[in-house]
Amino acid sequence: MKLSTKGRYGLRAILEIALNQHKGPVPIHIIAEHQNLSSRYLEQLLIPLKQNGLVKSVRGSQGGYILGREADKITAGDIIRVLEGPISPVDCVSEVNPDECDRADFCVTRQIWYKLRDSMNQVLDSYSLEELRKEASQMPRAAINIDD
Repeated sequence: MKLSTKGRYGLRAILEIALNQHKGPVPIHIIAEHQNLSSRYLEQLLIPLKQNGLVKSVRGSQGGYILGREADKITAGDIIRVLEGPISPVDCVSEVNPDECDRADFCVTRQIWYKLRDSMNQVLDSYSLEELRKEASQMPRAAINIDD
């Protein structure tokens, strides 16, 4: 499974909010500038994150975005699932609406896909935003901004 820019950039954006939240709400233009992202694309990413309670928006001249819950209660998996959908290498083992195929009862490879799905979920859910924030604060600022 290859994550799209939605998942990768969304994780970077919410990490930027976590890194700067102590200064108050983080304006979208600051997130975009620090992460070298388009403000318009970033707005599209923040909508589902807001709808799912991972971030909150604050209106006004001092407005911007804050985390919707404590950083230790948000995992990388939470963010990726909101932006990318269910984490699954193939449709037949999706946790949400798995597609049953004619071969399901005798498909040897299906066990591989289950294990891969579970491993991916386990890794993504093992990293909280707080842990990522602490790791990022130990890095030079330029390293935080680089993704690919």
